Amino acid sequence: MAIRAGILALCLCGSGFAQSAPSKIWSDEALKDWATPIAALGVRPGHFSEREYYAVPADNYQTYPVYHPDREPKGYWDWLRKQKPKPLVDASALRSRPDWIRAGERAFRELDDALFRSSDPRHIAMARDPANFKGVHLTSQGYVLDRMWVVTPGGIEISSSACLGCHARVEADGSFQQAGPGNLFPPGIEDIGPKGTLLLELLYERLFPGDTFQVANWRTFTTPWAPDPRVESIRQRSRDEVNHLFNSGDTTVFARFNGSPWYQTKIPDLHVLRYSRYIDATGTHRLRGPEDVARYAALVLSADSMEFGKHRFLASHQRKVIYRVADEVLSAIGLYLMSLEPPKNPNPGSPAQIAAGQKIFHREGCLNCHSAPNYTSGKLTPALGYTPPGDHPDRDNIAPLTAGTDPGLALKTRKGTGFYKIPSLRGVWYRPRLLHDGSVASLEEMFHPARLRSDHVRGGWKGPEGTLRAIPGHPFGLSLKAGEKAALLAFLRSL
Repeated sequence: MAIRAGILALCLCGSGFAQSAPSKIWSDEALKDWATPIAALGVRPGHFSEREYYAVPADNYQTYPVYHPDREPKGYWDWLRKQKPKPLVDASALRSRPDWIRAGERAFRELDDALFRSSDPRHIAMARDPANFKGVHLTSQGYVLDRMWVVTPGGIEISSSACLGCHARVEADGSFQQAGPGNLFPPGIEDIGPKGTLLLELLYERLFPGDTFQVANWRTFTTPWAPDPRVESIRQRSRDEVNHLFNSGDTTVFARFNGSPWYQTKIPDLHVLRYSRYIDATGTHRLRGPEDVARYAALVLSADSMEFGKHRFLASHQRKVIYRVADEVLSAIGLYLMSLEPPKNPNPGSPAQIAAGQKIFHREGCLNCHSAPNYTSGKLTPALGYTPPGDHPDRDNIAPLTAGTDPGLALKTRKGTGFYKIPSLRGVWYRPRLLHDGSVASLEEMFHPARLRSDHVRGGWKGPEGTLRAIPGHPFGLSLKAGEKAALLAFLRSL
């Protein structure tokens, strides 16, 4: 623990964040070697320049909870309408690194995504209609997680969370854990925001002006160097058919921008981000410190230029930074996320069984990839079928073996670096899904040889193909005897 704390201290102190004014997160110098090259192209994805990014005014507005109308504090709405715009993060008030981390924790919870904002009275009325809260998770204080009011110079707007829409783990007792892995909602919970107020039509209009819903989604996923007829058919499908591709019923995974509905990605546990050298399941970007976390947040929120070598996926009139979250907000979030550790299992197995499992973990060679103390080497492992060139810029961080898992995301999408990031096993005990695509639902399924069969019923994400499909790869531990397997699982659940 002391070693890990020391590493974190060095990371934070050397991060380049001043206490009152963070350095620019979007600099040409930092961006030039940040992204991992696309395997099929041998080039790094492009990006907006520093000049283009900072030509856009900074967005930094305090947000306020959206309460169930029957739980709203007396006088709240009248009070809210009298508020003036205030900053979500005020850098001048932050005197120490702990101050920045606390500000980041709050910003992670309260930052909205401006692409979803609306001042339309109809949308505001929907967020105040009790009928739209049926089956919606409420906190103990009576507000929802994924909608918020924003007071801008133009007045009150309804918006959606920039972070909690994915990175909020809703528990059966009604509590929630921010930055945890995505999870299935408890029985009776269907959503984390009022019905009809996730304004996706505004998102598409702002990201892809002039496109139909189908063309916008095709533009999001098409990969000319690895053409997939299923993706190309999106332009000809009905809106309902396209929506069906995303509505798998599994809230632990989703089709990432630049990914594919057929190669979806599980929502990661951000509590173990600090143990990584890379961001994203396919290691799309280096993680050199909190600045890179802030930089990645900027990228996914509003600054992806969708450029891959000679391939440009945005029309000329669409290529722009739509909005820019203030550096102090994203810097605080980066520091906060890099300060986290996964929660400890409140019900670990017996010490004797855990010790026996640790010996098996060592004996089976698990440490080759999942080395202590963080139970990851932090390296990249080549996807099945990919041999990285000897002069690959990340060659010092490439493991010499492949796990053999489904290579689709790593080779057939615009996230196709040719690699998967070796995950940390810390906190694996509370993750509802395993592997990069969330196809495995438990440690028991992970170590059961039946998952390799074509008639296996997947416990996790099943994909558009249905339930009967093998979960290939990671054969390690499949031949263990029952007692050994039980001990190994007890050890893993203690991490």
